[in-house]
Amino acid sequence: MRIGPHELPNRLFVAPMAGVTDRPFRQLCKRLGAGHAVSEMVTSRADLRDSLKTSRRLNHDGESAPIAVQIAGTDAEMMAEAARYNIERGAQIIDINMGCPAKKVCNKWAGSALMQDETLALDIVAAVVEASAPHGVPVTLKMRTGWCRQARNAVAIARGAEARGVAMVTVHGRTREQGYSGQAEYETIAAVKAALSIPVCANGDIDGPEKARDVLAATGADAIMIGRAAQGRPWIFQEIAHFLATGERAAPPETLQVREWLLEHLEDHYGLYGELAGVRTARKHIGWAVHALPGGEDFRRRMNRIETTAEQSRAVHDFLGELADAHPRWPEAAPTADPVDALAA
Repeated sequence: MRIGPHELPNRLFVAPMAGVTDRPFRQLCKRLGAGHAVSEMVTSRADLRDSLKTSRRLNHDGESAPIAVQIAGTDAEMMAEAARYNIERGAQIIDINMGCPAKKVCNKWAGSALMQDETLALDIVAAVVEASAPHGVPVTLKMRTGWCRQARNAVAIARGAEARGVAMVTVHGRTREQGYSGQAEYETIAAVKAALSIPVCANGDIDGPEKARDVLAATGADAIMIGRAAQGRPWIFQEIAHFLATGERAAPPETLQVREWLLEHLEDHYGLYGELAGVRTARKHIGWAVHALPGGEDFRRRMNRIETTAEQSRAVHDFLGELADAHPRWPEAAPTADPVDALAA
């Protein structure tokens, strides 16, 4: 699997999710088997680049290559400038956000709202590709099947994007109108794959090994992208890779191994966000991990009242240690994050 000059270790990708796929989470997913990870979306507005939120989203310290940055906006030249700006700061792949369904994004005609204006959408693609090409940086595109059920235009936009030099297209199998409701459909993704010669990545409702196999078969996609199912279960990439290679499910990870992964992730998270923001923003990651466990809901309520990183980390250590006494391997639940907890782009 390649994106431009970059050879990836596999075809299992982490979906960009606002408030989730920061650098510590991307690194964790890569460590646990993801072949590619894209940053949270970064605004193309130059006046917001110095904000603390944007500076954290642009932090790639120690991140393994290729570093992929997703940009969002509505103006072709601003998007081109955003591509150049991020390339100067280490981006090796630029991803265009044409998939975010959030009202605060779509109300500004960014994200999936761009699919309503194919001319503007493809002007943006052309401008970003032109800005990135001199640096040898490939451009990818993430979009939905269309704005609404009556206007599924993913094939037309994908063809136009390929003609303008995009290196890969990812399609979430829902319209913007659906948000995250209902079920993803894969016929449109299959149609996009049939229409293009560049790689196509399938996204939407992939929550386990069997579903990953079925989506790859149904769409013919070159890769799959996993979003909400990785929240609290970042080892899902290892599980899927094992199943695709052997046809058998891997044994659940050891509970103490999961504790080690989570505690290391917390330390990295605290390093990026600091004490006050770190303890608060870590709560969602911990909550996703424990909510389906025996005693998990009670622990989450207690953990959400903790105000220091040291105490939070110690509480996680102790809770999972006690869990390991009763469950040496991670209890087999089916944790799924509430879609309102994150804005998948």
